[in-house]
Amino acid sequence: MRSTAASSLVRRAARAGLIAVAWALLAQAPAAAEQAEVPRKPAGAQLDFLFGALKAAPDAESAKHVEARIAALWMRTPSDTAALLMSRARQAMEAGNSDVALKLFDAIVKLRPDYVEAWNKRATLYYLRNDYAHALSDIREVLMREPRHFGALAGLGMIMRDIGDDRKALAAFRQALTLHPHLDNIPDLVKSLSEKVEGRDI
Repeated sequence: MRSTAASSLVRRAARAGLIAVAWALLAQAPAAAEQAEVPRKPAGAQLDFLFGALKAAPDAESAKHVEARIAALWMRTPSDTAALLMSRARQAMEAGNSDVALKLFDAIVKLRPDYVEAWNKRATLYYLRNDYAHALSDIREVLMREPRHFGALAGLGMIMRDIGDDRKALAAFRQALTLHPHLDNIPDLVKSLSEKVEGRDI
């Protein structure tokens, strides 16, 4: 009995810690976006244009094309070594070799801590391994560097939903939709969570 109670307390404490991190991330993203309004490098200028096009996309198919161009820019790195490691890490993930993929992502972020998509891919891997604490840590790194990363915000929402915090999941999904209104599955999740969270007392 004591062991069960202690385990329950540990789980509640861990969940509270994850939720606190999520709140910090949700508050951080808009502020970081405001601070990002500075003269942009060429790739940054391209992203600015593409994010405008993404918001204005008339339908999901059009948005998909813009999303692909944004993703391609995020995947770029000036380091040939990092690019090679990223290719191998993605192949390892697709093959189900998560341990190999993790070691490769570790090497990339150590080599190029400015490589946003390496942090994001590692966050995704941690999420798939149900390692939410490390996934949230990497999502923080992503949003510090690119506060408009709708994939990271969607991932944050998925984690919050998985641990049962629908309100924070909804907040994260809504932030993602302000950037990418046609993001796969997210509009439906926002609709269902809105009814669950905001329509609970109706």
